[in-house]
Amino acid sequence: MEKDQVAHMEKVPSEGSDSEQAQKEQITTLNPAFVEDKKRSSRLRRKVDLRFLPLCAFVYLLNYLDRGNIGAARIMNKETGDDILQVTNTTSQGYAVAISVFSVAYAVFEVPSNLIMKRYVRPSLWLSILLFGWGAVTVGFTGVQTYPQIVGLRFLIGVFEAGFYPGIIYFITMWFPVEERSLRIALVGSSASAAGAFNGAIAYGVGHLNGSAGLEGFRWLFLVEGIVTLMCVPLVLWFVPDYPARAKWLSEDDKQYIQDRIAVRGGGYTKAHTSRKEILTTIFHPRMVAHYFAYLCDMIPLGSMTFFAPTIVNGLGYDSLQANLMTVPPWIFGYCVCLLLAWSADTHNARGWHVAASSTVGFIGWLVQAVLPADAYKARYAMLFLCAAGAFPSANPLSGWVTCNVPSIPAMAIAVAMNNSCAGVGSMISQWVWLPEEALTGYTTGNAVCAACSAGAALTAIGLRLWYGHLNRIGARDARGQQRVWLL
Repeated sequence: MEKDQVAHMEKVPSEGSDSEQAQKEQITTLNPAFVEDKKRSSRLRRKVDLRFLPLCAFVYLLNYLDRGNIGAARIMNKETGDDILQVTNTTSQGYAVAISVFSVAYAVFEVPSNLIMKRYVRPSLWLSILLFGWGAVTVGFTGVQTYPQIVGLRFLIGVFEAGFYPGIIYFITMWFPVEERSLRIALVGSSASAAGAFNGAIAYGVGHLNGSAGLEGFRWLFLVEGIVTLMCVPLVLWFVPDYPARAKWLSEDDKQYIQDRIAVRGGGYTKAHTSRKEILTTIFHPRMVAHYFAYLCDMIPLGSMTFFAPTIVNGLGYDSLQANLMTVPPWIFGYCVCLLLAWSADTHNARGWHVAASSTVGFIGWLVQAVLPADAYKARYAMLFLCAAGAFPSANPLSGWVTCNVPSIPAMAIAVAMNNSCAGVGSMISQWVWLPEEALTGYTTGNAVCAACSAGAALTAIGLRLWYGHLNRIGARDARGQQRVWLL
């Protein structure tokens, strides 16, 4: 491909560039002149996929393990008085407060974290810092003795974990064009579903260590998972690539080709400043607010599954260790649906319809649980599979959809972080709808709220799909006045 085919491409500073060149801030714009070589694109896509997606997916699995292990610790060995609540004299309301503190930190620190990664610290180093931070705090949970210690450590985990997933999503936009992002985000994000399965299985096994070396089972859980997380810090630092222009394992021609390919619809790495108009549009435009609202609605049932799945299953008549183990099958089912849905959404350019379908399935699962008798254990357990097939599979196309339709490319980091900050808000809400006094009646409030939120996500996704169809028909431009093809 001739270099003069490339219009207005941003040049990312390569290794060894002088500081003046490294600080140039150009704007990535559309490149309609690019002609794609399908075979070459496929070869490079596989090469990039294998380079960092498996590692990022595994580390995000650890992220969700370390985030959600408190849900398993809440009921682990409670029959012998050795769960985390009884040992630290924490009430159910106190548990909800501790989870909410995590969610507050998660919501507040996402945007600053992405801005740091965009402008000041290369991705591999920043992600490694975050990984080390939450791994160390997880190990610190091994020594908790009081409720205030739980609250403090949960806040710190929220601070460090806040930037990781939006950082990964922003990172993916630097390497893949818009039509390939949902699947890549799902390959990483679906690790959350896998983590739910692993957490249940790990908690079941570690629960049998209760009393070993004088430690309760939940302390062993935090210790084991925290150490594994810390061991992965060097892997992220050494093997996660930063930007295409800095990838030593690519030829110069391949580096340029990847950047050109992403720029067809606008994208790639940029340190360009975001104008005041672009910031306000990214935060307050009704279209973007609709994206954030849909994600928020999805995060409430997702947060419920993350932090309360063992509690829900425990309410179905299983003891604490069995309850953790019985959360595994729904999570595995949700993981499979995650990958299938994201692949189909990208392939058919139909993210809105796919999110609506998945959320509707989740709506049915939560609604049926809300109206079933509390002792309908088999039917209520079966509905957990529908719930798992609703929340997590919808999250990945929703995350990818935002990156495809940002008001401008320089606003990408803000849009991604704003969208994902809704995860913190949604998780915070989910902590307060599972009322302990409803344990014997099947948690009617929690199930009803999750059903309503699933319906809200489905309806908003349909509205956005129709909106983008209209924008394409009228040839609407983005916040920089550039012609765009809005993805559906």
